[in-house]
Amino acid sequence: MLVRSRLVVPLALAAALVLAAAPPAAAAPASSSKPASADVRPVDINAAGAAELQSVPGIGKALAERILAFREKNGAFGSVDDLLKVQGIGEKSLQKLRPYLTVTKAK
Repeated sequence: MLVRSRLVVPLALAAALVLAAAPPAAAAPASSSKPASADVRPVDINAAGAAELQSVPGIGKALAERILAFREKNGAFGSVDDLLKVQGIGEKSLQKLRPYLTVTKAK
């Protein structure tokens, strides 16, 4: 019995040291709908061009073009919610885009 207990402590200590020396697992990206940095300024969908719209996560070239075409045809957006009128943007997409977008009222 004494021999067994003398082996358990060193083995447990060795296992702890091995685990402590192991590289940390890669952290999973946060699934937040907020910008990664507080310094990120929202993109104004009434003033942005295609490149600026494409800088928003979730807006690619085709969607940026549809947003611009809608704005050109219908005038300025009254709110970010008006993006629901653009083909390809639904409630789920809008919720993901909302933290990155803003609207300035037309003068």
